[in-house]
Amino acid sequence: MQRQFETELRELKNRILAMGGLVEQAIEKSTMNLATRDQEIFQQIKAVERRINEENMAIDSICLEILARLSPVAADLRLILAIIKINTDLERMGDQAMNIGYNVNHYREDGEVTTQLNLPSMAGLVKNMVREALDAFMKDDVQLAQKVLESDDAVDQFKNNVFLKMVEYMKLHPQNIEPALDMILIARNLERMADHATNIAEDVIFACTGEDVRHGVGRAARVEKT
Repeated sequence: MQRQFETELRELKNRILAMGGLVEQAIEKSTMNLATRDQEIFQQIKAVERRINEENMAIDSICLEILARLSPVAADLRLILAIIKINTDLERMGDQAMNIGYNVNHYREDGEVTTQLNLPSMAGLVKNMVREALDAFMKDDVQLAQKVLESDDAVDQFKNNVFLKMVEYMKLHPQNIEPALDMILIARNLERMADHATNIAEDVIFACTGEDVRHGVGRAARVEKT
């Protein structure tokens, strides 16, 4: 029975990893769409998001079936709960990628801003956070999960810079408020993706150690110890 349970958990982790790959694809295509504003890429994002949603429902169903059938406890229960939460965070990242697609469509209609914002670099950092959070999950690597948590500040800084630049831009170009707002929304979509990556990192730490570091509680305690 235990061996069967371990096999099922390994298969679940592999499905989460594959779902994370889809999320990375969605982020890449969203970034590409920002540069090209190509409707074909927008349709590709929609197709990837549909696959993410399908996988989300399938993984949830498997987790519930395992909980009902095997009633896991201790570390096994923490792992199943972490998988359920990670599954939700990945699905919401897919939603954010889709939101970027819609905001790019609005941007295409609203005009352009001439200020350089470096959103592709921000998207690259977010994608790296997603990849490292899932690597930490697959390898039970608490230190790597902690690194993901620390990366969130850089993404927040990117978002704040975009906000400040666009506020200044709107003051100077009041006729171009709509595209500037589109850029702010896209930066916020990316920042929300990074928040979901940090949620995954927190779930990894909980699954591995039983320590709840949500809302910075555990992180603050760790800093005080060092």
